[in-house]
Amino acid sequence: MNSTTVSTTCAYCGVGCGVKMRPQQEGFTACGDDSHPANLGRLCVKGSALGETLDLEGRLLHPEIDRQPVSWSQALDAVAQGLQAIIREYGPQAVAFYGSGQLLTEDYYVANKLMKGFIGAGNMDTNSRLCMASAVVGYKRAFGADAVPCSYRDLELADCVILTGSNTAWAHPVVYQRLAQAKKTRPEMRVIVIDPRHTATCDIADLHLPLRPGSDAALFCGALNAMAERGRLDVESLQHYTEGADETLAAAGEWPEAKTAAFCGLTLAQLRAFYQTIADSDRLVTLYSMGINQSSSGVDKCNAIINLHLAMGKIGREGCGPFSITGQPNAMGGREVGGLANQLAAHMGFTADDIARVGRFWKSDNVTKSAGLNAVELFRAIEEGQIKAVWIMGTNPLVSLPDADRVRAGLARCPLVIVSDVMRDTDTTRAAHICLPAQAWGEKNGTVTNSERRISRQRAFLPAPGEAKPDWWILSQVAQRMGFSEAFAYQHPAEIFREHAALSGFENNGARAFDISGLAQLSNRQWDELRPVQWPVNAANPQGRERLFSDGRFFHADGKARLIAITPRLPNNQPTDVYPLIMNTGRIRDQWHTMTRTGKSARLMQHISEPYCQFHPDDAPHIGAGDLVRVSSSHGWLLLRAQPDSLQPRGSVFVPMHWNSQFSQQARVDALVEAHTDPLSGQPESKHMPVSLRRWQTAWQGELFIRGSQLTPPATAYWSRIAQPGVTHYTLADSSAPQDWLAWLNEYVATGQWTCQSARLGDGGFNLLAWADGELQLAFYAHRERPELERQAVVAAFSQPPQTAQQRLALLAGRAENGKAPAGATICSCFAVGAVTIADAVRQGCGSVQQLGAKLKCGTNCGSCIPELKKILAEQISLNSGMS
Repeated sequence: MNSTTVSTTCAYCGVGCGVKMRPQQEGFTACGDDSHPANLGRLCVKGSALGETLDLEGRLLHPEIDRQPVSWSQALDAVAQGLQAIIREYGPQAVAFYGSGQLLTEDYYVANKLMKGFIGAGNMDTNSRLCMASAVVGYKRAFGADAVPCSYRDLELADCVILTGSNTAWAHPVVYQRLAQAKKTRPEMRVIVIDPRHTATCDIADLHLPLRPGSDAALFCGALNAMAERGRLDVESLQHYTEGADETLAAAGEWPEAKTAAFCGLTLAQLRAFYQTIADSDRLVTLYSMGINQSSSGVDKCNAIINLHLAMGKIGREGCGPFSITGQPNAMGGREVGGLANQLAAHMGFTADDIARVGRFWKSDNVTKSAGLNAVELFRAIEEGQIKAVWIMGTNPLVSLPDADRVRAGLARCPLVIVSDVMRDTDTTRAAHICLPAQAWGEKNGTVTNSERRISRQRAFLPAPGEAKPDWWILSQVAQRMGFSEAFAYQHPAEIFREHAALSGFENNGARAFDISGLAQLSNRQWDELRPVQWPVNAANPQGRERLFSDGRFFHADGKARLIAITPRLPNNQPTDVYPLIMNTGRIRDQWHTMTRTGKSARLMQHISEPYCQFHPDDAPHIGAGDLVRVSSSHGWLLLRAQPDSLQPRGSVFVPMHWNSQFSQQARVDALVEAHTDPLSGQPESKHMPVSLRRWQTAWQGELFIRGSQLTPPATAYWSRIAQPGVTHYTLADSSAPQDWLAWLNEYVATGQWTCQSARLGDGGFNLLAWADGELQLAFYAHRERPELERQAVVAAFSQPPQTAQQRLALLAGRAENGKAPAGATICSCFAVGAVTIADAVRQGCGSVQQLGAKLKCGTNCGSCIPELKKILAEQISLNSGMS
């Protein structure tokens, strides 16, 4: 283990925060790097908990073939020989790679080079297709290049920031906190949130537009028309630096105020307030994310936003620009190396000139001549038998892809499935013939690029466990076995980075936006010490460049930007009598992707510990808070905890994306989502699926706590696993109750070997504690309705057993010992402060977030819980005033 503090980059969202990992007596703690320009020392709760996710439990530590351990030599030979055999029989188009924004740039580069440069097929895509593909195409249509023009600092300099399709407070908390601080410093700054839902991001909003789901393009077309009518367009900029203005403005003219308001489900007053704020703002940033991109018309939505900025001249200067923020730590790096199937490398495409150029650089005459299959097409081709071998790296598509059960069935029929991963048991590794143990965050060495084009180093601070290897090494070894030794003789990731940087500048001469040739001569030591820098980095920009297009020059052949005429449309899959509600999917505050990392942290599981379904109470008045609800679509169904919320818009359902088959029985939300894609980007529609809700009748509900890592769940129709320190914890429910609870428990775990203390309840329920050598081994609570337990007290009893008979009786009832009040649901994960504790502090006189922070520390670290603190304050103040 490294004994010194190591500066690295966070493993989570595209903000790209700098992290310092500090060694402690046991393990590491994470703190923000105040010298990193992305976060300036801030970390969200997920980043702060990184040190809690570094254990080796569940890790894939050795190569496996058919779930049996083998040597690296055997595994690599099997991969190479398997790929070669399929290529010989079916051709290179029968092979596909599927990568991830979790890969480092160096890993990504080698994978793309092997697939597109030497195997000779374009079938390398990535899970970035699910989050960023529409933004990429939007930028390329407008600017001639996939080039994000902004910097995070522009958010702080803007007069108005529009947040659309993004619950920034939860999905990108550090960016949100930078914006919140800027607004506090400059109260005249306006913040507009455009979202059908009322989310935590609305906490700092001066205006919230709860628009009709899917109507974003119409809103921005209407805004462009309104700015034209009000004389707010930059006519000189339009004439000298753009093409397509006349057609675009004519199309926007089809969206007058009344039509736009009706289409978007907004009042005229809301719409006019939006227009007036834009018109009054000299500096405007629009920050957009998955709510825009994850759409069957996502590209048009992106271009509607970009059109507004180009037409008003609000681009290329401080505090201005259309800013797509990425979802993954290296989604941008993957785009740079050509990780998407419709890209080649270094932002080059499949023109004859680009193909020949890359071939000359790689010294390969087998560079693929055309784009490959994007993610949805790729897995459909696997199902149809066109692709015979797929290599999946660092991602879990059986959870994250739409129509996920169909993906699972297709993968089961694929002759060769290779998976490189850090975890042994995921939905996807279960479908693999060959599993390759990859190094995890903390063990890997390379670079990543964040949402503002900033390249940062990810540095290793942990030794590689077992036989885990870097992804670039695994790929290089396979390439060598396939006969490409000279091109893949890498010994160090810095070599790969230098090659990547050199390719970006090869025959470029300013024609391509992406150019980091200024970093191509770094020594290994200089690469290791590389400070964060925004591209381009070349002779013209030796220190990098904060924002693009300040000179009015774009990357189309004529140097001009393009405005794109947009015809807004709603998604095709509208509600029906059978499926009357629209399901929206997204992230929650303390979890990440499919939970293989964050699900390990007990702290991160306390805020929201079960998969849930949020809906307006009037849409399902027969379903109460805490009920279990069956959410059904034409593709499948889920069992989730009901969360009625009057702030949820009527007709809309929200379900988080994170839970997988290791954490819940039936909560893989993408199994419900139909694979509608944008025709230009191939990005799936993940925000607009018709569903129905039905209360699921339970005979009993319960909770089970077991000492240690007993990962096999009980055989119940509903279960969800919650990480706890030293304890495996399940919430359970079923539609029929066992006749003999003790016999049922004994089938699952042999309680007979322990001393048991039990209680039969009047509603047919059953509580049981099992002891061995004075230590609690198991606690079980089954009631007719959902048990109300003091979970912290139960978990604490496993490490600090109650000593008196009275304390044990309290524990058997699921209560803390007398005198200790429950903390309630966790609100502040950083300091484990619960809702009851916060409400008590308000009743005792805390009248502001600052006073709560001074008393309880809540809200004083990452700030993610501040919107919820404000909500509790408002509720308690309202309650107190009502009582008085």
